[in-house]
Amino acid sequence: MSDLANRRSRRFLLLLAVALPAALASLPAARGQGEDGDAGAIKFGVAGPMTGSGAVYGEMIRSAALLAQGELNDRGGVRGRRLEIEFGDDQGKNDQAVIVAKKLAGDPEISIVIGHFNSTCSIAGRETYKEAGVVEFSPGSTNVDVCNNTEWTFRNLYRDDYQGQCLARYVKNTLSLTRVAVFFDNDDYGKGLKDAFVAEAERLGLSIVAPPQGYIRERDSDFRTSLDTLAAGNPEVILISGLYEAAGTIIKQAREKGMKTPFLGGDGVFSPGLIEIAGEAAEGTLITTPFLFTETSSDEAKGFKTRFEEEYGRSPDTWAALTYDAVMQAAWVIEKVGPDRKAIRDYFASMTTTEKGYPGITGITYFDENGDCQKPLWVALVKYGEFDLAPKQVGQ
Repeated sequence: MSDLANRRSRRFLLLLAVALPAALASLPAARGQGEDGDAGAIKFGVAGPMTGSGAVYGEMIRSAALLAQGELNDRGGVRGRRLEIEFGDDQGKNDQAVIVAKKLAGDPEISIVIGHFNSTCSIAGRETYKEAGVVEFSPGSTNVDVCNNTEWTFRNLYRDDYQGQCLARYVKNTLSLTRVAVFFDNDDYGKGLKDAFVAEAERLGLSIVAPPQGYIRERDSDFRTSLDTLAAGNPEVILISGLYEAAGTIIKQAREKGMKTPFLGGDGVFSPGLIEIAGEAAEGTLITTPFLFTETSSDEAKGFKTRFEEEYGRSPDTWAALTYDAVMQAAWVIEKVGPDRKAIRDYFASMTTTEKGYPGITGITYFDENGDCQKPLWVALVKYGEFDLAPKQVGQ
C-alpha cells in the first residue's frame, strides 16, 4: 500500500480508536436501560431499489439494515425500545420514490428514513420529506443537488463535484493521461458526475476526444455504436459515469470489439454486479468509492464484515457499510434526543465538526450547513475478479 494510503489509514484508525468505542458504549447494553423502555417500538424507514435493475444495491442495503437492527435489538433496542424497520422499494425510479416517500413520511411512527440510494430518487422524494418534517438520510446519493432547498435531507458520503474533480485529477496527475472519452447515464447522478468531471478535466487541460455518449440504463443495452464513436477519438481512458449494470455491459462489449482502452468508473460502478456482468473483461477497471474494506480497516469495520459474511454468506460492499453506519447513527442520535422528528433533525444539523460527528465504520460523519458530508475518496482496482485498493490513489 502507498505511503499516502497508509497515512490515511493511520489517521482514520486513530480517530476511530478514540471515538467509536464511546459511540457504541452510548447504546444500551440491555433492554429497559433507555428512558423510553415502557413505550412501543421505534421505527425507521429504509428506502432503496429493492427490485428492478438496481436490486443488487437494494439487497445490500436491506441486508445491512437488518443486521444493524438485529444488533441493536440484541443490545436492548433504542432507548430500551425495540427497533422496527419499514422497507420501501423505489425500484430506482422517480415516480416510485415519491410513492415510497409519501408512505414512509406519512407514517407518524417512523422517526427517520434511511434513503434513498439513487440521487434521482432522493431528489424526487425530498419535498415530501420536507413537508412531513422527517429526516431523509441517504447512504448513497452523491448528486450535488440532493441536500439543496431543504433542511431535512442529509447524506453520509461525499458529493459528485468532489468526486468529479478527483477523477479528473487522477487521470492527469496519477495516470499521466491526457485524452479522455466519457459514457454517462442520463439521470441526475450520471449527468451530474459527468458535468463535474468534464469541467475539471477541461480546467486541467485534458482533451475530451469525442462528444460524451449518453444512455438510458432502463432502455439501452447495445453500446457498440457509441463505443465506435468514442474509439474514433483515440482515447487513452474511458470514464463511465453511471451504475454497474450498463457499465458491465459497456466494458464487456468493448473487449468483444477488441478495444484495449482502460476504463475508469465513478462510485455507481462499484458493485459485485459489475464483475458478474463483465466477467474477465472487468479486469483492470479503476473505480472511485467512498469506502473500501482493506487490510488496514479498523477493527470495527473488520468485525462488521465478518458478521455480515456469517449472516449472509457473502461479503458486504461499500453501500452495505454506509447503510449500516446510517442506521447506527440514527440510533445513536435517538439515544441522545429521543425519537421526535424535529429533535433528530436539529441534532443532525448540530453535527458540524469531527468532534461532534458520528464515528462509524466508514469514517466520521459530520455535516456542513447544507447537510452534505465530507469524507475521503478511494480508488479501487478490479484484480483477479475482486475489488482491491489501487496501487496509486488520488494525489499520488
